[in-house]
Amino acid sequence: MKYFLLLLLTFAGSFVFAQRPDLMTFKDENGERREVRSEKDWEVRRQEILDAMQEVMGKLPDRDNFPPLDMQVIHVQEEETFVRKTIRFTAAENEFVPAYLYLPIRDGKSVSGKRPAILVPHETDDMGKRSVDGERPRPNRAYARELALRGYVVIAPDYPSFGELKDYDFKAARYASGTMAGIFYHIRCVDLLQGLDEVDPDRIGVIGHSLGGHNAMFVAAFDSRIKVIVASCGWTQFANYDIGPVGIQHYGGRLGPWAQDRYMPLIREKFQLDEKRIPFEFHEVIALFAPRVFFSNSPVHDANFDVAGVRDGIELASKAYTFHHSEGNLQVRYPEAEHDFPPDVRLEAYRLFDRVLAFQPDRDDCLMNPK
Repeated sequence: MKYFLLLLLTFAGSFVFAQRPDLMTFKDENGERREVRSEKDWEVRRQEILDAMQEVMGKLPDRDNFPPLDMQVIHVQEEETFVRKTIRFTAAENEFVPAYLYLPIRDGKSVSGKRPAILVPHETDDMGKRSVDGERPRPNRAYARELALRGYVVIAPDYPSFGELKDYDFKAARYASGTMAGIFYHIRCVDLLQGLDEVDPDRIGVIGHSLGGHNAMFVAAFDSRIKVIVASCGWTQFANYDIGPVGIQHYGGRLGPWAQDRYMPLIREKFQLDEKRIPFEFHEVIALFAPRVFFSNSPVHDANFDVAGVRDGIELASKAYTFHHSEGNLQVRYPEAEHDFPPDVRLEAYRLFDRVLAFQPDRDDCLMNPK
């Protein structure tokens, strides 16, 4: 009987140890978990979450010794209220990022004064950055162009394996995941924005849909220079992620889509496609934003990112916003839609940028498909 009880207690202890720690606890210098009670405690907890993300994504490169960005302009397309420059810049030695850069103009001349800027990661689309410019006739995706029409400075880079980076070699890259490559390239986009004469370096936001949605979240987790984050159809808790039988048949498991080389292959190689082994969850990523503004568009019929996992994640992440006395900065919309970024929600997100980044837009009728 004693032996049975000992086994039971050992199993129970292991089960408790395996549970994800409460969001608002941290490990002290003695290895004991304690409740977060101060900003100092929260910084410890915050670093725990970032470290856990890097266990899955790979290490964020040290940014101390990178070469100059050396932006090159490949092509300029002038429109009535902005120019769209096709550029490429140096992210690291022998690594170049192609992007569209939108700059406001009036009467063919640059607009004086510094403006807020928006980083726009694109969705899963072979066209890459061209998709958020509206080149493909797909409604509700041209948010880079719409924000440029609104008067923002905008940068829309290609993500590895899309657009001009379609031949990206993940096996030869120095990053442990495509996700970390994307995070680093997006951080370098912020570096570029901050160096532009047209940009106020303290007023930068990020917005993305689907792949762009969680990439917006990931870069903002590591880069506090981003003041407001908008993610459309970009996330649900790993425990709720399920795209149906195709996930198992084509990718080898429910979380298989997340484990592709272009995303986080360590989810398969190290964590066996088991959400209980993955050391971070999306509510913890969102907690890293507090007290910054986070806006999630999470349609109730999204077959990619289950809305039940969004509701659970928002409830859990709200603890961090309550701790920072910024409950109003955590916002989510649940439109009656599928995997989409409806016009009314998109416009609400743009107006949120206006408010948070203290910007009077040049025009409010910027939607390319307002109905």
